Amino acid sequence: MASSPSSLVFKVHRREPELIKPAKPTPHEFKLLSDIDDQEGLRFHIPLIQFYRHNPSVQGKDPVKVIKEAIAKTLVFYYPFAGRLREGHNRKLMVECTGEGILFIEADADVTLEQFGDPLQPPFPCLEELLFDVPGSSGVLNCPLLLIQVSRLKCGGFLFALRVNHTMSDGPGLVQFMSAVAEMARGANAPSVPPVWERHVLNATDPPRVTCRHRAYEEVAGSTSSILTHDHLVHRSFFFSPSDITALRRLVPPHLSHCSSFEILTACLWICRTIALQPDPNEEMRIICLVNAREKFNPPLLPRGYYGNGFGLLAAVATAGELSRKPIGYALELVRKAKADMTEEYLRSTASLMVSKGRPLFTVPGTYIVSDLRRAGLEKVDFGWGNAIYGGTAKAIPELASFYIPFTSKKGEDGIVVPFCLPSPAVERFYKELEGMLKGQLVSGGANSKLIVSSL
Repeated sequence: MASSPSSLVFKVHRREPELIKPAKPTPHEFKLLSDIDDQEGLRFHIPLIQFYRHNPSVQGKDPVKVIKEAIAKTLVFYYPFAGRLREGHNRKLMVECTGEGILFIEADADVTLEQFGDPLQPPFPCLEELLFDVPGSSGVLNCPLLLIQVSRLKCGGFLFALRVNHTMSDGPGLVQFMSAVAEMARGANAPSVPPVWERHVLNATDPPRVTCRHRAYEEVAGSTSSILTHDHLVHRSFFFSPSDITALRRLVPPHLSHCSSFEILTACLWICRTIALQPDPNEEMRIICLVNAREKFNPPLLPRGYYGNGFGLLAAVATAGELSRKPIGYALELVRKAKADMTEEYLRSTASLMVSKGRPLFTVPGTYIVSDLRRAGLEKVDFGWGNAIYGGTAKAIPELASFYIPFTSKKGEDGIVVPFCLPSPAVERFYKELEGMLKGQLVSGGANSKLIVSSL
């Protein structure tokens, strides 16, 4: 178990927030979001953070100045980000491309990169100082769509923290924008991948036709164990090494042995989380997987350069008792079947469901959501200082969602970091279930494994 920088306290001196506008005039127009963008479950802001080391080869360059100028140039191409969301008939969201700009904060933090600890993974101390919530900026409508804070560190490194209105982009779409900013920062005149709007590609049919069952959006009665009402929440991260994933595979029956790392890890976490929450054995528990449509279909459904939300929500459902009693193969098969339901028809049916049902929220009671960011490329965004030593979500969504983030340990192992946020007693049970599962595998498999935990 790794040591945690939970006691780390430092000061951040911030300049007044400012609006960065496109470097050149941009069209004033209205652009409709897609019916996949436009769902209740995406009407929130999601935080990301990148850590960058000091780089002697760019000595004398100020990352704040470089990135600010690059953002202004990039917004000429991605000008909808400089606009504001409006709501029309039937709660339809659209961007008014006003050119008002995105929020930017210049800051200096009285801390070095090394003080954040090793391993460098969420939760991060003083996050609210590194990504300051400018009063009045976090609404969905009529507010800036992006907030970026660049904080210089005492060691010469810096942090790039970002908050984005999720209705505008998913992980791959946002990385496309950030990569464009990085290209501009390194001297490019235009993004290598031109941005494509074309949100109509993921619109509902006219009239809407819901042709699939959507278990991710079912209306169910809530229970005290699954509604998000807890006060004392704890953030932790778990690092899974390749040997941990190999160990998990040893529990899987032969006919499921070719499952993906995502599938086996998701099944494992679904089981452990359910046991940790101690729900009624008859309560339905849901795992919702975000399945990316960008590389799913041939020919591709989405054009290259599309930066909107391009995923479907696929759900598997089982009772708490079934998940607790049955072997991991049971949950694994449910996860695999749910993922296999991702088809072009399913995505179009989801869009129709949004229009015909008033853009419903996904099911919340008993739900756990996982999003795989391992191939998004957040850690590869290079503003001229090299790749980020950490690039991913700043934290888990409390009691609801985790993200799979690529991570290289100090031993050089390429693994997966998974941030969690649960009530304190549940976190301890969750950790014990995971540790017990891995130790049980070690007894039967004889492999060497270590679960690294970082907490705050």
